[in-house]
Amino acid sequence: MPVVVAKQLEKTYMAGDIAVKAIQKVSFTIEPSSFVAFVGPSGSGKSTLLNMIGCLDPPTAGTLEVIGQDISSLNRAQAARFRGEHIGFVFQDFNLIPVLTVFENIEYPLQMVQNWPKEKRTIRVQEMLKAVGMADQGHKFPSQISGGQKQRVAVARALVTSASLVLADEPTANLDHKTANHIIALMKEMRDEFGTSFIFSTHDPKVVNNAETIFTLEDGQLLQEDSGGNHV
Repeated sequence: MPVVVAKQLEKTYMAGDIAVKAIQKVSFTIEPSSFVAFVGPSGSGKSTLLNMIGCLDPPTAGTLEVIGQDISSLNRAQAARFRGEHIGFVFQDFNLIPVLTVFENIEYPLQMVQNWPKEKRTIRVQEMLKAVGMADQGHKFPSQISGGQKQRVAVARALVTSASLVLADEPTANLDHKTANHIIALMKEMRDEFGTSFIFSTHDPKVVNNAETIFTLEDGQLLQEDSGGNHV
């Protein structure tokens, strides 16, 4: 079963009395265990599309199925629950909670969203810390680790709930070249190990060159899809 199926998807915002079409009749399918990039200039609709896939913003028209669920049929509470159970997020500014330790940041979705018992949470977080090469850093606070380490923690947090889908909005934008390459390689390792699909919104050529499918957006429209190394 595909993880995302969009058909004639549209998103319109109102700017005063003016209707702004952020996404216009976009159709695409994303299969399980994919490594996908949405690319295009600023204002092309990449982040809007990620927000819709992530159940943060409902479509105006068309259909959007995520992991078999028609998300346009969900109310706000249902969307939040679905998001918490199935989707992970990685952001360019990491979005770690500064007053929580590395361990607690990764644990947070299990405790606050999925309500796992403490012993089970502890085992799972330790597994994820090891998986991202941070096994000995769990006691530290975000201010005590590097940008690359923060993004490793963000990846672990996105995957700790066994998410089927991770959405990454410019995840390498605040990282140096070497660190960005390490994070991309880590995400691919996580994809291969856990079967998670990664969808990126990005301008970064390093991410684009590692994507297996590339969707190009411009003015809210899908211009082309490239796969098999035919990168735009």
